[in-house]
Amino acid sequence: MLTIYCREKQFRNIEAIVLDKDGTLEDSSSFLRDLGMKITHLLEQQIPGVGEPLLRSFGIVNNKLDPTGLMAVGSRLENEIAAAAYIAQTGKSWFESKIIAQKAFNEAQLSPNDSSIFFGAWEVLKTLHQAGLKLAILSSDSTININTFIGRHQLSDLIDIFQGADQGYSKPDPACFRAVCQKLGVLCENALMVGDSQMDIQMAKNAHAAGVIGICWGDARNKSLEGADVTIAHLQEIRLR
Repeated sequence: MLTIYCREKQFRNIEAIVLDKDGTLEDSSSFLRDLGMKITHLLEQQIPGVGEPLLRSFGIVNNKLDPTGLMAVGSRLENEIAAAAYIAQTGKSWFESKIIAQKAFNEAQLSPNDSSIFFGAWEVLKTLHQAGLKLAILSSDSTININTFIGRHQLSDLIDIFQGADQGYSKPDPACFRAVCQKLGVLCENALMVGDSQMDIQMAKNAHAAGVIGICWGDARNKSLEGADVTIAHLQEIRLR
């Protein structure tokens, strides 16, 4: 077991670190913004008037993605339900609304190949792995997209396991964190969570994790990270001594 140092905090007896993907490891804000805008455009063509409120629901305002908004932190299913709800308000049945939303999401799929791993993140993961820590990715994204991200950035030798929102649980259900820890073979109280949203924080706290490190690249004072044990602006602030 190791001690993790992060700004003024020390986390002792750590065996594993569980990390979020979007906004924590992957700089996916532009991709998610473009995806949300394409979905909205497709739906607006079919149902005029639904576009603007749906963009706000996704957390896209003035062509910018809110890192705390639904598109940034929610699963695809949660975003589909939100879209279907706006469609249903136009008088269509819930059954039809869900089909229309799902079709738009399927047609709007963009290749995430342009999304990059945050600068320095790979090196931090390598250092933690070489120190003997078990590493996992726990994301609201799909399992296939997580696997693509791992392969694209050559993380397969560093990440022990990964889990998406399509594997039975979704954030902030603490069962997500517990399931990952069980797969890693560690107790929750010996595992840290690193994430960029309140859902990550609430999930790990309720699962009795060893601690939660909130991250907002470039801005450790982001109010959306309130409740984390410590907040950082770069993954490089996670250190071993």
